[in-house]
Formats: sequence, structure tokens, C-alpha cells
Amino acid sequence: MTISKENKEFIDSLIDYYISESESYRQIAENFLPEVESISDTAFGIITGCVYSGFLQAYQNQQQTPSLEDIREFNQMIKNKASLIKKSISESGNRDNKVNEKTENGKV
Repeated sequence: MTISKENKEFIDSLIDYYISESESYRQIAENFLPEVESISDTAFGIITGCVYSGFLQAYQNQQQTPSLEDIREFNQMIKNKASLIKKSISESGNRDNKVNEKTENGKV
């Protein structure tokens, strides 16, 4: 069994949502300093974990269990958008740095 068209669309919409909210997930990751070494990698993990949870919930709502093939296909979907996720996390960090610089310089 492969992921249905509806579930693929749902997963894509989840990924897009979490990309749009990446700044929030970056802030969550920052709360784990110094325990984590990479804020970006931690935020990426949080986002992919949330998307994976949504993927599993969609199957549970349909009273189904994802097959190994479904999970592999899901992982490929994440890999295909990994650069977009990482870019959004990086850009949110750049925005934070610019705001901090302005605040430190008394410009805000």
C-alpha cells in the first residue's frame, strides 16, 4: 500500500504549515540550550516529529496502520522538503539576529 492522494496532500499541507511556523519551533529549540548543540537541527527534528505525528494520526483516524512502504514514502516526502524546512529555520534565525542587533543598538 502506498500513501493515498488525500493523505499525501494532508502531509504536504502539514509540512507547509510547520515551515510557515518555523520561527516558533526555533524558539522552542533555543530553550534547550546548552543541552542541544544545534538549534537548527533541533528545530528540524521538532518539525519533522510533529509532521510524523500528524501522519500517524491521519492513519489512526482512518482506522489503518501505515505499512513500512508508507513510512518510507513519508520519509521521502520529508527528504524532498528538507531543504525548504532548513531554509525557513535558518531565515527565522537571521530575523531574530537582526532584531537583537537593533535592540542592542537602541534602534527599536
